[in-house]
Order: sequence, then C-alpha cells, then structure tokens
Amino acid sequence: MFITCLDLEGVLVPEIWIAFAEASGIPELRRTTRDEPDYDKLMRFRLDILKEHGLGLNEIRKVIETIDPMEGAKEFLDELRSLCQVIILSDTFTQFAAPLMKKLGYPTIFCNTLEVAESGEVTGYRMRCEQSKLTTVKALQGIGYETIASGDSYNDLKMIRASKAGFLFRSPDGIKAENPDLQAFESYDDLLAAIRKEIGA
Repeated sequence: MFITCLDLEGVLVPEIWIAFAEASGIPELRRTTRDEPDYDKLMRFRLDILKEHGLGLNEIRKVIETIDPMEGAKEFLDELRSLCQVIILSDTFTQFAAPLMKKLGYPTIFCNTLEVAESGEVTGYRMRCEQSKLTTVKALQGIGYETIASGDSYNDLKMIRASKAGFLFRSPDGIKAENPDLQAFESYDDLLAAIRKEIGA
C-alpha cells in the first residue's frame, strides 16, 4: 500500500511568503525554505519583520485569498488521488492553508499552527512535531505503508530520502546540484509518470 507525501508551497501552490513580500513591498520576506535550511531561524526572522512593520495574520490572509494553485496542480492532485492515498506535508500553518485547500478540492494536509494574539499579531508558532515531514513519513511506514515523497526545498529532503521513492519537483538549481542522485522533475506529467511507475499503476 502506497501513500504519496507532497510538499505544498512551490509544488502545488505559489510560495505564500513570496506573494506576501510582493504585496507588502517587503523584499526580505521573499526568503523561504529554498534559501534557508534552518526553519526555526527562518520563522523567527519572519516574525521579527512582521512585528517591525505592524503586520499580522489578517494582512497575510488577504493576500492568501488571492493565491490560486499552480496551473495544472488540481488536475495532477485529482489524478494522483485516484491512484493512491495522498497527504500534503507542509511547514505552513492551518491559518494559511484553509483557503488553498478549498481551491485544491480539500486534500488531506498535515501542517503547523500559528500563535496569534487577539490583535492579530503573530506572536509565535507551534510545530506539529519535531522534523514533522520526516517523522510523519516514518510513522506511515511504521503502520504498513510504502511512502513516495516529492518536494522542492531543503525541508523536504529528509522525507524524500526516507521514502521508497522520492523526487525533487521544480527545485532551485542549487538544491538539484547538491542532490544529483535525486530525480528532478519540472512538469506534473513527468512527476505523475514517475509515481505511476513506482506504484505499478
């Protein structure tokens, strides 16, 4: 039995923080897990900038409402879900994900939670568990599933390497160069074909 574990941002939807950086005119917020391997360092950096500019969850949500899935993403996801179980494993937050999940047809997502004050200020965040993507993949394997994983960023590499099959998808050249043994795809058709081959569909 197979479960495919997919990253969200950069794979199915555009990067939320990049969209917010463009909308807010704060270029520093363009930094993502494609650039920074240390997620805690990245989030503390983001929260400091939000506080400095007096921005909170409400402002971010207004931008998220304008984000659509990448072209072909929903069709890819629908086809994949007809072949095997699929879980989106993301380091985003429940408060960000809801409108995006609606546009993707409500797939299953495991993600994290923001700590938000009554004023809307984002005061912190809670990870679902330590090394959440890797931990989840290993837990799924522990209950009898073979996992296939795909993502684009540094925080996806451990789940990709721990899976029966793992693929980079639309990753930056630097990540591809650092991981030459991993197959890297740019199109949903190619990624779907690779997954089909693995599960024998």
